[in-house]
Amino acid sequence: MVTFRNNNRRTNFRRSDRNFKGNGDRPKFKTHFSPNDNFQRKAPGRNNHNASKLIEKYNDLAREALTNEDKILSENYFQHADHFTRVLNEQEKNRTIKQINNSDNKINSELNTSNDDKLAVNEENKKESEAKVSIANK
Repeated sequence: MVTFRNNNRRTNFRRSDRNFKGNGDRPKFKTHFSPNDNFQRKAPGRNNHNASKLIEKYNDLAREALTNEDKILSENYFQHADHFTRVLNEQEKNRTIKQINNSDNKINSELNTSNDDKLAVNEENKKESEAKVSIANK
């Protein structure tokens, strides 16, 4: 007969694991949705840095599947290529929005600095004219 001496050896196993549910105070699976979410991706550029290359790859694979007369596989590859074309379009749209925002910010900052410069010049002119008036009055 074989006895197992250390039956209770693994009682503290995975205590530091983040999915460990101790007293029922933490949920086992966390949801990544917040109430303010409008269903946009958290990291839109993640794993899609070379979307144009992936589009080309899946189009090539789809054409190859069509030459082998596998319509289902080719349609699958075409759907992948379509997905990455949408991702690429979204990236381009986000890039243009960023450029527009950056140019607007530059214009606003230039306008603010030019307005500040005009105010400073006006104040200097006012002081000079006050000094001339005070000298003329003496």
